[in-house]
Amino acid sequence: MKDLVPIAEQIAARLIERRQTIAIAESSTGGLISASLLAVPGASAYFLGGAVVYTRDARRLLMDIPDEAMKGIRSASEPYAKLLASQIRTRFATDWGLSETGATGPTGNRYGDAAGHSCMGLAGPENAVVTLETGSADRQANMHSFASAALNLLLQNLSR
Repeated sequence: MKDLVPIAEQIAARLIERRQTIAIAESSTGGLISASLLAVPGASAYFLGGAVVYTRDARRLLMDIPDEAMKGIRSASEPYAKLLASQIRTRFATDWGLSETGATGPTGNRYGDAAGHSCMGLAGPENAVVTLETGSADRQANMHSFASAALNLLLQNLSR
């Protein structure tokens, strides 16, 4: 996590400068994105909350996304990452919502995605979605790579 904190520090500086806030909805990173942002002193100025949305029940209970809203959308996809980012932003009434959903490994997920597959979504003044394929089955390395990619997605959009 040590190399994620410098990215989080840059994000923090920009959010504080802009007086903007963020909430995080993450799945396969297991809270690593939130932990990185919270490792920066003064995080309460911009970080309003987050959720680890790892299961269908978590999606329903924490994100208030019913099964009907998932028609035609599967998890670990760009449409789902967009939905998560938008929903977490709305639920916390923040300027930014950042999401991550994927398959860390060592095997793929039940939807046919290989280990190392992740989608990240950003909702806010800028909207973005990206897919990352690491090609690795190393669970911890993928968690780290996914968190880094999500933080960099946010940082790039805060730099505009």
